[in-house]
Amino acid sequence: MKKVEAIIRSEKLGDVKAALENSGFYGITVTDVRGRGRQKGIKLQFKGRTMEIDLIPKVKLEIVVRDEDVERVINVVTACARTGNVGDGKIFVIPVDNVLRIRTGERDEKAL
Repeated sequence: MKKVEAIIRSEKLGDVKAALENSGFYGITVTDVRGRGRQKGIKLQFKGRTMEIDLIPKVKLEIVVRDEDVERVINVVTACARTGNVGDGKIFVIPVDNVLRIRTGERDEKAL
């Protein structure tokens, strides 16, 4: 099993979530986060002043899937989250050793 963590633009969340559901991936955790990449933040003009925003608001999605589903999830997220502009986000794939459903005690793939 793997955990796919995707950090995407906030405005793309609805599209990505709908596409994941349409592909059969329902379990998802969403967290509002802030960060920056190579662009080192952005500069905005507001009332004649330049404001530097160092940490840009993003959304982090966490999805735990079977090994064979990782590429499908990556393809869905990439297709829906990509704008072609700097700041589209990143995807990380992390090994998951164990999963336990608290309510039933089911473990690993049965708990997904």
